[in-house]
Amino acid sequence: MELDVDSRAIAARRQELVLREAREAGLVGDEKDARISGRVRRALIEEAKRRTGLSSDTELVEYALARVALEDEFGARLVRRKGAVPPDVDLGL
Repeated sequence: MELDVDSRAIAARRQELVLREAREAGLVGDEKDARISGRVRRALIEEAKRRTGLSSDTELVEYALARVALEDEFGARLVRRKGAVPPDVDLGL
């Protein structure tokens, strides 16, 4: 299944923003001072490359790691707030 033009543009913009934020946080840059190695299914790599539009294994790993490093944990924070709003608050629903 091929991504349409809009999906490719969104994926490219997402990558740009993630890598910019990672660069500003000092997580990525020109200097490469570590190496990572592992074995994964080829199908996983191919699908990740297809969805991101990246062709380089190095770029793919850097982007994936940057996304993990920059996760904001919104879901976990939301769940922790359960019960924080008093039941008598009028939500206007």
